[in-house]
Amino acid sequence: ALRGLNCALVQTSFVPDEYWQALEVAHRAAVNNYGYLTWEWENGLRGFSYPLVFASIYKALQLLAKDDVQLLIWVPRLVQALLAAFADVKLYSLVRHLENAETAQWVFFCQLCSWFTWYSCTRTLTNTMETLLTSFALSYYPFKGSKMGSSYKYLTSVALAVVIRPTALIPWIPLVFNHFWQEQKKADLILHKCIPVGLVTVGTSLIIDRVFFGKWVLVQLNFLKFNVLQNLGTFYGSHPWHWYFTQGLPVVLGTHLPFFIHGCVQAPKRYRIFLMAVIWTVLVYSTLSHKEFRFIYPVLPFCMFFCGYSLKQLKTWKKSAAIFLLLTNLLPALYTGLIHQRGSLDVMSHVQQLCNNSYPSQASVFFMMPCHSTPFYSHVHCPLKMRFLQCPPDLTGNESYVDEADRFYSNPLAWLNEEFYSETLLPSHLIFFSVLEQEISSFLTLKGYEKSATVFHTHVPQGRIGSHIYVYRRKAEMNH
Repeated sequence: ALRGLNCALVQTSFVPDEYWQALEVAHRAAVNNYGYLTWEWENGLRGFSYPLVFASIYKALQLLAKDDVQLLIWVPRLVQALLAAFADVKLYSLVRHLENAETAQWVFFCQLCSWFTWYSCTRTLTNTMETLLTSFALSYYPFKGSKMGSSYKYLTSVALAVVIRPTALIPWIPLVFNHFWQEQKKADLILHKCIPVGLVTVGTSLIIDRVFFGKWVLVQLNFLKFNVLQNLGTFYGSHPWHWYFTQGLPVVLGTHLPFFIHGCVQAPKRYRIFLMAVIWTVLVYSTLSHKEFRFIYPVLPFCMFFCGYSLKQLKTWKKSAAIFLLLTNLLPALYTGLIHQRGSLDVMSHVQQLCNNSYPSQASVFFMMPCHSTPFYSHVHCPLKMRFLQCPPDLTGNESYVDEADRFYSNPLAWLNEEFYSETLLPSHLIFFSVLEQEISSFLTLKGYEKSATVFHTHVPQGRIGSHIYVYRRKAEMNH
């Protein structure tokens, strides 16, 4: 029930991957082949295993003649919320098993009031799935003296996470080594558990990708080549090496941070392996120049264990600490879930209305925004003509390469006049951030566009992203 409410109270956008690497791909695979595949798919950097979950949902809705656009938007998120709830329960039962009911309750409490978990756990992001599978795997991890441990189950969960996102292996390296070290029958573990599980999961993923790509592609290898060996992720921004320590982890943990530190000090030695997994993951990610908050989301379940342990150890301040955690997480959870960056989703309802008109064939939409700012066909579900500014990285090694979005922003007016040299090429609707309006106002007036909607987006506009999104429509007589 709580995760269902969580799902309903998160109505903002976080990162484009939420739609473009999951729902958009699924929509294309399941519904009459309309949808958009980004450059990652053209270069085989992503696998179809995760989008297939949503493609099955879309297909089922279509067969039941229930493929209403609102259901297509909400059902995948509700499924994600259900899995998140399941992962919460797994974390609780693990701690109850390792410690006792009281510690488990405190860990559960910390997990439920983490603002970042609230913000992320119902989103259709590969990072979210990676984190949920990490929780599942943890609950089956064979700790010393644990009766719940199952090598098959935990290795399968880890393997599935790696298939969905190869970086999922990072937090598990210390844990798998630890397991190997403690295991008496080492050869048995490798030959009868690790290898079969690895072969079955990677084999299945290979076959799924073979079906959708039409050729054999080992996406995990391509992903590592691109992000690690070629370090091309820097195309999307780079941060100093210490960013995860000074900003990433403190922001993701929020007010849980002091309890996390206290818990690390208080927890018995046998849980050092959890701390090792956290530190190791943050260190590995620190070596890559492109950094994001969501990349370290999978270590949150480990961190919540220490936070809960800390609260359990507190003698007098327990109640005050709990109230403090609840209140300080409630505001950021509600603000980021309901207000911050909601425009890019809200504006899609204006686009959906174009499908309800009697001539969607005449309507066309151009998103003049930083690329992938909004969802696409998965949130429109009709064959409307839409386009956006492209921004694939250059994979040919061309020094002077500039993507379409950068070319547009260097001189929007000149770009528009060059692109739409003929009246017939003009889109019926233009969608852009408020910061662009003044620069292109002469083009809008000249071509007969008028503002038809203003949508709030954020209180902290920066760079190319404005506080509002404007929808401009070409006047009717200009259209005909």
